[in-house]
Amino acid sequence: MDTKQKRIRVLMFPWLAQGHISPFLELAKKPTNRNLYVYFCSTAVNLDSIKPKISPNHSLSIQFIELKLPLLPQLPSYYQTTKGLPPHLMNTLVKSVDMSRDGFATILKTLDPDLFIYDLFQPWAPTLASSLNIPAILFYTASVAAASFTFHAWKNLKREEFPFPEFYINDCFMPIKSSRNEFGRTPPVSSSKERILLCLGHSSDIILVKSFRELEGKYMDYLSILLNKKIGPTGPLVRDASEEHHENEKEILEWLTKKRKASTVFVSFGSEYYLSNKEREAIAEGLELSGVYFIWVLRFPFGDKDKPKFDEALPEGYLERIGERELMVEDWAPQAKILQHSSIGGFVSDCGWSSVTESLKFGVPIIAMPMCVDQPLNARLVQAVSVGVEVERGKDGSLEREEIVRAIKQVVGEKDGENIRNQNHLFSP
Repeated sequence: MDTKQKRIRVLMFPWLAQGHISPFLELAKKPTNRNLYVYFCSTAVNLDSIKPKISPNHSLSIQFIELKLPLLPQLPSYYQTTKGLPPHLMNTLVKSVDMSRDGFATILKTLDPDLFIYDLFQPWAPTLASSLNIPAILFYTASVAAASFTFHAWKNLKREEFPFPEFYINDCFMPIKSSRNEFGRTPPVSSSKERILLCLGHSSDIILVKSFRELEGKYMDYLSILLNKKIGPTGPLVRDASEEHHENEKEILEWLTKKRKASTVFVSFGSEYYLSNKEREAIAEGLELSGVYFIWVLRFPFGDKDKPKFDEALPEGYLERIGERELMVEDWAPQAKILQHSSIGGFVSDCGWSSVTESLKFGVPIIAMPMCVDQPLNARLVQAVSVGVEVERGKDGSLEREEIVRAIKQVVGEKDGENIRNQNHLFSP
């Protein structure tokens, strides 16, 4: 215990979503060789999922702290996370987190950390820290370009043009509208704007961002002006591939090893988005017509008693027609290990920020297929810095198989693909 007391003690409190927890966890693991000790706070269901990801080396400097949420009839303990949470319960989860304020205050008083690092959706948390004279810093886990675009719109009363024309709004949110199916992921709460602005305002004179200047330097400078705060890039915070373990890992890697260099695409849409039937059908047909090899991670809603089998979820006769060109994986795959494999020539991605930074680290071109929230803006950045190609949608916001084929072929098997790969390596941290 004496060793811990001599260290700088940091309490981290991410929002209860995997896309937020993972960057916080990587940030917690980053300073293992420094004089820091990290307390990592989340709900039991989230902690149970991340504890196995901590190596013995990191376990010496990270301690997990359980946040106990009040038990609500409609929110059992396994729903105290956004993963698998039915969208209609999102506001209930937020309410439950807000009701845990007193319990979190006890955690703050007991641990008395030297620094508190928090997320976007708990504005009361930095207020509690400040009342105890604990410095509080916001860690923003999404793209700085998307943040600067959004905050410009929120704060700009004079209706001035956003200073970076590569970002525009006239159609980029069409995918959001079309993807809000019964399982699609929507923003956490209807009052997100107010909560986010409060969280930004409560941060000390700096905001940490999951990015690096070589990629988003000009957007960091503009965001700093908008918020009147310093911007501190943490780097991409990509998990080390050697830390990933999956029961089908050997099968997946052996399958990849038999493929030519840059001949295969990896298809995955994050941990909390479920494709609609129309989206799944368009993607399946696009992959079939493209002629490429592919690994496709298909996810179905958590706890769905009528979860279909692959052959039921895909067009009739699809698996027979594709033959050995495909490897279907359910729910999760070792993404970092797959992306770093030489056979991978492209990543069909929703452009969640963690997936974008992983692609950059491993030099894999992105076939951008944004679905919701900030993803359309991330796709604009991918195109702006020439590290990928966006799949254009139809006028009604739908995915079209011909456009999917065009984007895949542009990245895999054409000279453009090699140029994109070369550009991608320029941003590889």
